[in-house]
Amino acid sequence: MKKVAILGRRGSFHEEAALAFYQDIPLELKGFDSFEKMLAAYDSADVDAVVIAVENTLSGGLVRNLELIHSGGYQVVGEVHIPIHQYLMALPGESLESIQEVRSHEMALYQTRAFLEKHFPGIPQTQTSSTVAAVQEIASGQLKGVAAVASRLAAKEYGLEILAREIESFKENRTRFFVLDRYFRPEKADKASWCFTLPHKAGALAQILTILSFYEMNLTRIQSLPIPGCPWEYFFYADIRFEDTVRYRQALSAVRPLLADLDIMGIYKGSF
Repeated sequence: MKKVAILGRRGSFHEEAALAFYQDIPLELKGFDSFEKMLAAYDSADVDAVVIAVENTLSGGLVRNLELIHSGGYQVVGEVHIPIHQYLMALPGESLESIQEVRSHEMALYQTRAFLEKHFPGIPQTQTSSTVAAVQEIASGQLKGVAAVASRLAAKEYGLEILAREIESFKENRTRFFVLDRYFRPEKADKASWCFTLPHKAGALAQILTILSFYEMNLTRIQSLPIPGCPWEYFFYADIRFEDTVRYRQALSAVRPLLADLDIMGIYKGSF
């Protein structure tokens, strides 16, 4: 039985991601109310693995989580993408007309903004630590007139009634999760995640991109983030897809001398 840390409790999107990644492996899911607590449990060996969201097709990268993985020196062993469908739910007997407040994680509120503005203009939108936390608050407190935005699994798990289905603003809405696992060893790795810094000189990034292109590395994502205390200097988070491991190693050897610093956050099997 593998112990896996997820954000929230049963019914969360993190649970869906964990089940999708591990498939037939028996899991004991342990829920936490923050990403920091998930990683602390991993550090203390209270859990064997962590499934942590890092990117969404609508709202972009979850930079804070990338920072946590990089600064903590964690190794990514896999990734999983799941479609995100958001549902509006409340206590049985409620209706759209009776709702006076909507609660959810800030990401879910953002992803359903168009629906909420259309149907609930002016009513409070309260942020919670996770989508499931909002569902739990309503279910345990029997809160009338309050709705949550969460997954269909959460509604079923906590006995809420679905008032509206698939209310996300864009239907092609997917979230990418990294997997940290001290016992898992990926097979046939074809993707790498880097965090690197560059010398503060003109053309430094262009040089790196040219070399990666020469070695036929597919740069599927790159994002910059300011380095605290170093004005106009940046971390770069990059995902690199490759077909040939030898060519990847050659590319790595070629760019390493040109980088001020490099953290290979993980080499793993890409999920698409």
